[in-house]
Amino acid sequence: MRNLVTCYSVHAVRVSDSYCSGPLNKSYSSPKLIKSTQNAVSFTYKTKLSPQKHLFITITWSHRLISQGSSWIKISDQMASALIRNCPDSQQICKSKGTKKFESCNSKIEVHWDLSNAKFNVGLEPVSSFYVVVLIDGTVGLILGDMVKNIVAGLPIAEFMLTCQCVEFSGNSKQFLSKAKFCDSGLDHDILVSFGTDSEGGRNPCLSVLIDKRRVIEIKRLQWNFRGNQVVFVDGILVDVLWDVHGWFFGEGNAVFMFRTRSCFDSRLWLDEKKSYETDHEKVEFSLMICTSKNNTG
Repeated sequence: MRNLVTCYSVHAVRVSDSYCSGPLNKSYSSPKLIKSTQNAVSFTYKTKLSPQKHLFITITWSHRLISQGSSWIKISDQMASALIRNCPDSQQICKSKGTKKFESCNSKIEVHWDLSNAKFNVGLEPVSSFYVVVLIDGTVGLILGDMVKNIVAGLPIAEFMLTCQCVEFSGNSKQFLSKAKFCDSGLDHDILVSFGTDSEGGRNPCLSVLIDKRRVIEIKRLQWNFRGNQVVFVDGILVDVLWDVHGWFFGEGNAVFMFRTRSCFDSRLWLDEKKSYETDHEKVEFSLMICTSKNNTG
């Protein structure tokens, strides 16, 4: 009897193949990218302070000019819901450099940051020449950036890992570009979600998902297939690709896409509410969410 990975391999698309693969195994060239507006991006990290205590640290970036008060941080004992802007229990970072102290989850929190000389790529999050350090009861719960220096010297450092990334777009564009790494040992991948029309007369709307310029999914007659999921392999890992575009066609112009990793023994989808209990040997799942809106909500 074939194992679960083999069964999925029959139907899944391998992104790491040496050829550009699509639904018909034909090469595919990305259409000219129409720039979409990125309103915000958030990253949620799971911090293991002890075998009994795990906390989630979520940081949302919504503007490169920190002086405009456009970054937030939230500490929770549960996964934060997507973007945390204006949440009652989120803390705002409104200076390019500073320290903030507060209490959350029965713990004393200290956040130290320096974004004075931060450098950016295409996204809203800094990529170099900055640091953000989060202390939880005197233990380092999160380190971001390359300019930490002596802030964490002599302090215990907890194990932490990225579990969720959420990107919010708005505007009239029908193409949404993001970057994500699906495992620690993997590479950064370009993720492009694109609305278009099929090749059968160009009348029916379709949806394409490209990873590193390779079309891995094409959904035709999208007005009937507005919700669904497919599986692809990225860096040898099973990734569920899920979409809900009902609002794009029949509602207020909203659409949601999720890319969720899972182990070869996990048959659950992200819509399943059943809780999973991890052991120390299990890998933490990662999810990329892309939220789009035709209306400018930035």
